[in-house]
Amino acid sequence: MASHSAKVKQDIARWLEAGLIDGMTADALARDVVANERRSLSFGSILAMMAALLLGAAILIFVAANWEAIPRLARVAALFAVMLGGYVGGALVKARGYGAIGEALWIVAAAAFGGSIALIGQMYHFSGDESAAMLTWCAGTALAALALRSGPLTVAAVGIADAWLAMKLIGGFRLFSSSEIPHLFLVIAAGLFAVSYWTRSQAARHLIVLSLIFYVVGLAIDDNLLIVAVLLALVSAAAFAAAVIAPAATDAIVRLGGRLPLHGLIGFLTGMALVQFQFADTGGFAIAAAITLAGIAAAIVLAGRQSRGLRWIAYLGFAFELCLIYAVTMETMLGTAGFFLLAALVLGILAFAIIRIEKRMSHPVAGEVAS
Repeated sequence: MASHSAKVKQDIARWLEAGLIDGMTADALARDVVANERRSLSFGSILAMMAALLLGAAILIFVAANWEAIPRLARVAALFAVMLGGYVGGALVKARGYGAIGEALWIVAAAAFGGSIALIGQMYHFSGDESAAMLTWCAGTALAALALRSGPLTVAAVGIADAWLAMKLIGGFRLFSSSEIPHLFLVIAAGLFAVSYWTRSQAARHLIVLSLIFYVVGLAIDDNLLIVAVLLALVSAAAFAAAVIAPAATDAIVRLGGRLPLHGLIGFLTGMALVQFQFADTGGFAIAAAITLAGIAAAIVLAGRQSRGLRWIAYLGFAFELCLIYAVTMETMLGTAGFFLLAALVLGILAFAIIRIEKRMSHPVAGEVAS
């Protein structure tokens, strides 16, 4: 299967042959495609990265298993040797054109840094907790990502921050304890988002946006505030609308590769699910469910054609919504059937109207053609 860049180059050649563009424009477009081409990893590079990660894990496990038998100075030297070798060796390997292997060695060095924090802290009995250690690990990995301009290291830093967030929310087997809501995560997420601009890590930005949704869910469950869920749905819907109305302007800011509508839909569905859980035993559930179904239909109509991923999220959301409606109203089967019938009629009328509008737009009248 041809890559996206190869297809674009074929289109450029076809446009040039058809006389739609001149030779200078064709050359400029081809150079831009090459400059911004995202090269995929080969199978050999993936295996090399996995081998490097396993090697780093083996070194750390060996040091930990023989911790008492190794002199204290040798322990510290071994840990710093792994970090130095990973960062310097990765830079040298990447300079020779083996980018995937170099990035894998940097990940090994970052993992060694995290291991060294725990092991040295244990060896010298430093005061502190796991939370502070993970934040230090995240900060060190983010600094390394900045210095090396590494996208994978940026993703690793976001992953460590997410692990810290999950630990704070679900730590101690107390689900979403009020004292454990880590509001500091907002500052961390903002900092890592800024780092991702410098390292050009789109994957890190996607992960940060999803992490923020998870953070808001934790906040809503902790405080049991309906307003938090409603705000999540409204802000997500606003982000979706902005991405649909002005896609180029919004993507120039968030740089999510045109996938902001997908995140907006995820946030909207999550917020509305929380709202429906709040209204499960009241009459407001039917209104919230109707709004959710209407939002799913609007998302498919407005952005479904451009994004297969968004369509799948919408389909999954629709299936979940039907299951939720059935679970809440299963005691009144007649009411459930009536709700499904009403929803089917509304969606059917909406689909008929959209089909007619699209036909009119694709077949303009004679007066419009003449003008």
